Amino acid sequence: MAIHDECGVFGVYSPQPADVAGIVYYGLYALQHRGQESAGIVVCEDGLFRSVKGVGLVGEVFGKDSISQLPKGSMAVGHVRYGTTGASGALNCQPIEINHLKGKLAVAHNGNLSNAYELRSKLELGGAIFHTTSDTEIIAYTITQERLSSGSIEEAVLKAMDRLDGAYSLCLMSARKLIAVRDKYGFKPLCYGKTPQGAYVVASESCALSAVGAEMIAELEPGELIVFDEDGLHHDRRHCKRAKESFCIFEYIYFSRPDSVIGGMPVHRSRKIAGELLAQTCPIDADVVIGVPDSGLDAALGYSQKSGIPYGIGFIKNKYIGRTFISPGQSERVNQVKIKLNPITDTVKGKRVIMIDDSIVRGTTSAQIVRLLRDAGAKEVHVRVSSPPFLNPCYYGTDIDSRENLVACNHTVEGIAQIIGADSLGFLPVESLGRLCPGKGYCSACFTGDYPTPIPLHTEKNRFERPLSEKNGR
Repeated sequence: MAIHDECGVFGVYSPQPADVAGIVYYGLYALQHRGQESAGIVVCEDGLFRSVKGVGLVGEVFGKDSISQLPKGSMAVGHVRYGTTGASGALNCQPIEINHLKGKLAVAHNGNLSNAYELRSKLELGGAIFHTTSDTEIIAYTITQERLSSGSIEEAVLKAMDRLDGAYSLCLMSARKLIAVRDKYGFKPLCYGKTPQGAYVVASESCALSAVGAEMIAELEPGELIVFDEDGLHHDRRHCKRAKESFCIFEYIYFSRPDSVIGGMPVHRSRKIAGELLAQTCPIDADVVIGVPDSGLDAALGYSQKSGIPYGIGFIKNKYIGRTFISPGQSERVNQVKIKLNPITDTVKGKRVIMIDDSIVRGTTSAQIVRLLRDAGAKEVHVRVSSPPFLNPCYYGTDIDSRENLVACNHTVEGIAQIIGADSLGFLPVESLGRLCPGKGYCSACFTGDYPTPIPLHTEKNRFERPLSEKNGR
């Protein structure tokens, strides 16, 4: 089973025609960590849409020739994808483009609808024909259906929000407007800013605003909608405060870049706090503290500073290999660990090592990393994890649709330590999670099973791609 995480969305609105495709291109580069399966850019030039989309990394999809095909325009939206509903491949590349009775629409989506199956079934019964297997097309169809009886695209989006449940941070583009919207729970991050040239920019993370020279203005509130058009920007907050804020805590632990700021909290600082808490709750006598790149490094620094045990650089990471838990098969995932990380022998040989990682899902990757340290001469390896044990499926954007293969569901902490070959193992206590994002409501369902929305009846990632024999005549 492959585990994927987030997607990244980016949009720009310029008062005058500009190289908006170039701005989105650099923004997507900054969000590459959020999606490495595919990428896409759609540009609006005087109401006409032009796009380039493809499978691969940003630099692979947008070569010099393809970027030059995109015209100057007033708006553009972009997307980098990890699939959590629907298979990987060109079919499900985003942004999704729709031509409907009242115009054009391009949709870039980060998140996962918890009622996707029910919505799609109703739309199909009404005659809708789907060309992809992702839930983003469901969002697009729901909006265009509401557009038929609405006076504006933003009113259509607001009506659609009453029908959509689950996680969605969206960047949408019509022929005249750029729209940013966050679901009422605020599962996924979304922020906006402004460039010195006067262009408004929307992005999943603040690091992407910085990458294009934009100054951050604010994060969207849960349930907030913002319209960018020739009259400036307009806020609509009628969906705000309709639900308890449930921001994905894993954004702080793993997903987001450490130079991003979310909910007023720098991600780097949040991860250092996690390491400090681990040092207090799971202390151990050792010679050196190291972190597993990348998201384990900040927590390791926090553990070292709190415990007084020296911090060391334990691994060199091959930056040209994607994250280990996006591989399509177990054998590939194991091989990637060996290629991706190389221990620094001088740091660990003959020493008692505390290794900080962000999570343990199956345990296979952790076992491989511990083995690398043993082979490099580490005398002891004590693993500390800057998150609690992963015990439950996520229905909001992390591609774990069942408890199958979650090692913590079937083993004690001591048992997991034996499986991964560690001398000891400690996890961040669940009750400490709130310290990572003070004053912010968060979702920790993957650790606690406390879901903010009803649990979906159909949860399989490829539920819209089943063979005919499994569709019961549909």
